[in-house]
Amino acid sequence: MNVRATTAETASSPAADDVRSEVGALVARAREAQRAFEHAGQTALDTAAAAAAWAIMEPGRNRRLAELAVRDTGLGNVEDKVQKNFRKTLGLLRDLHGKPTCGVIARDAERGIVEIARAVGVVAAVTPSTNPAATPANKIVNALKCGNAVIVSPSPKGYTSCALLVEFIHQQFDKAGLDRALVQLLPAPVSKAASAELMARADLVVATGSQANVRMAYASGTPAFGVGAGNVASIVERSAVLDDAARKIALSKTFDNATSCSSENSVVIEDAIYDAMLGALQRCGGVLLDAAQKARLQAAMWRDGKLSEHCTAKPAARIAQTAGLDEIAAREPAFLMVEESGFGVEHPFSGEKLAPVLALYRASDFEAAANIVRELYAYMGAGHSVGLHTAHLDYAVQLGERLPVARVIVNQAHCLATGGNFNNGLPFSLSMGCGTWGRNNFSGNLDYRYYLNVTRVAYPIEERVPEVDTLLGEYFRSVGR
Repeated sequence: MNVRATTAETASSPAADDVRSEVGALVARAREAQRAFEHAGQTALDTAAAAAAWAIMEPGRNRRLAELAVRDTGLGNVEDKVQKNFRKTLGLLRDLHGKPTCGVIARDAERGIVEIARAVGVVAAVTPSTNPAATPANKIVNALKCGNAVIVSPSPKGYTSCALLVEFIHQQFDKAGLDRALVQLLPAPVSKAASAELMARADLVVATGSQANVRMAYASGTPAFGVGAGNVASIVERSAVLDDAARKIALSKTFDNATSCSSENSVVIEDAIYDAMLGALQRCGGVLLDAAQKARLQAAMWRDGKLSEHCTAKPAARIAQTAGLDEIAAREPAFLMVEESGFGVEHPFSGEKLAPVLALYRASDFEAAANIVRELYAYMGAGHSVGLHTAHLDYAVQLGERLPVARVIVNQAHCLATGGNFNNGLPFSLSMGCGTWGRNNFSGNLDYRYYLNVTRVAYPIEERVPEVDTLLGEYFRSVGR
């Protein structure tokens, strides 16, 4: 489906005309503001990015946004959202600090190349309900740093939080003398038609959230970056420090009630340490369900093959109550665990759960563990990431060479590490590309460089034509001419 065609070329109706007019007016204001802004110089761009960042980082505003997000979406918990809003934005500022994003940004005298950073224009930012403040803030800061304007299309549940964020950004813009039209929001209620119209009119789409939104972005006719489905697995290899691995997995699984696509959904444990690792996870608050309890949990979590909103991103005790497992809820679990051996739609625990529920797989050795992860990702989550807990660090490179993943996270709390952290070198982002494995056109963390065009000036240099034997000599020696 070509959304550009469906929004611009289908027969008119009063409702469709209203959507086109309303979205068109937003984009026109954004374009006017952006054309002046992109040539205002690096200081202006840096000021705008800082204003948007401080809008969410300031403690009072941060807490208001976190409380509103949990109240209106019913997803996650306030304290973790406060931490996420602050740390993810602080890390982004660290990544952006001192980076040139306008004018000449590089000169290579030997190659005669000069690189000039150019804005992309108006960015359509599609954002999810799971992080209704942190994700739009990340996209807005990146876009502004590169001289762009942004119009956000938030999820309906996350609309109020996103609207308050934009209000806070506008307040900071007023102090800095910046045009409010640089950051705008689709009016409520956000419809699919309005979001599609925005995507079609923008210069770039950055989409995070449901796969339906990502597919719409790719079909919009506008250049787009979208992310793949999450279903992260972590391997615990026999040389791992088990208590450390369990603590990090528990932190990742429970943070913000597992709203992150980077929270482990499965842990694959080598047989030699399976019982010991299970004990370590139990000491971290995990409660293992028996077969009957697992069946009741499955019935509660999936209705007609779809995750139930009554369990998504809820505390483990509440999920247990929803499943009628009052005896489990009374134990106040930090997270629930089920043993699994299968993959696919007939084994829903092998997929993404968006809840503090963990599937445990037993593997005979490291090779078997890697194969289990491959099976999991053949069902869901290809391209995203894999976790590894081990003392043999070279095993991580083996996974990176063999599994369909864009990131291998070694001995870290996965959901805190995958999107960048202060103890690893990945860029801070809440949008992780999954490469062609996940039907994406990029495999990195979506950082500021994806919000830029680069113009290259090529000057003449001394001609250097290589000899054929220099380039093909090895081939000739091994194969012949």
